[in-house]
Amino acid sequence: MKALICPRLGTPDVLDVVELPEPVAGPGEVLVAVSHVGLNFHDTLVIAGTHVVRPEPPFSPGSEYAGVVVALGPGVESVGVGDRVVGNEEYGCARQLIAVRADRVTILPEHVAERDAAALLVASATACHALVQRAGLRAGDTLVVLGAAGGTGSAAVTIGQLLGARVIAAASTPERAEAALAYGAEAAFAYGDDRAAVKDAIRSLTGGEGADVIFDPVGGTVAESAVRALRWGGRHLVVGFASGDIPRLAFNLPLVKGAAVVGVFLGEFVRRERPVHEQNLRRIFDWVAEGRLKPRLHDVVPIEEGARALAVLASGQVAGKLVLTC
Repeated sequence: MKALICPRLGTPDVLDVVELPEPVAGPGEVLVAVSHVGLNFHDTLVIAGTHVVRPEPPFSPGSEYAGVVVALGPGVESVGVGDRVVGNEEYGCARQLIAVRADRVTILPEHVAERDAAALLVASATACHALVQRAGLRAGDTLVVLGAAGGTGSAAVTIGQLLGARVIAAASTPERAEAALAYGAEAAFAYGDDRAAVKDAIRSLTGGEGADVIFDPVGGTVAESAVRALRWGGRHLVVGFASGDIPRLAFNLPLVKGAAVVGVFLGEFVRRERPVHEQNLRRIFDWVAEGRLKPRLHDVVPIEEGARALAVLASGQVAGKLVLTC
């Protein structure tokens, strides 16, 4: 089988497509013929060795996939050969065949295409978990989404709107901010190089009240500025650090605002609270069936172009999701 392999830690140019022996499903596992793999910014951090998840090379990047079950290991009864499934792992998905635990796959409803599922899974599941379980987002809340043109950010814009929030999108350039309006944002602004301006823009767009919830996959100075624009009782969701910098928060800010800084870690949530994650996925797939949630695709490329795709992702020039076909 073909597999995209990271032979040593580094930038995406270290990646290569190689031929590997086909895996075998062990006890409690299923063998999935992978058709599509969704790429995320954190994949670039994993191959660089700077993510909280740090596998030893060689390994495959990719944390979400869709495909068809082609073999069952001993003791598996929850799924069958021929079932279309989706799943997410911390890494290891960018390959034509993958052996995974049967209790970590979800049967894909008929109305959801495998390509769309691979584009939606991690981004939408992260956004849904963040906004529902971690933030307790309520109808009428003001939600500010940083990095709103990226895969996770665009999902948060749409899901926030579906949950009844007033959504304000923030992005690095005017063009990316404008794109976020198509995802369901009521207003949008660009912060460019003057990232301290985030606070002033949020206050201006909320009539001085500030945000109830900030969805933050960016970190760095953007986060440091945005947290100052929380209103009383606000929640700042720490989703990631696409800027490459972990912010240094002055703890007096959440104190005087009665605010909360809340971590969002999808992988650990799925491991610890699988039934709740499955409820979120059913909700997401229902929105897809109703035509209210659609993947925002930047490009769909073959696995042989995986290194190039991850290089583009690392550059910050992707609007929506990049998907590999296997």
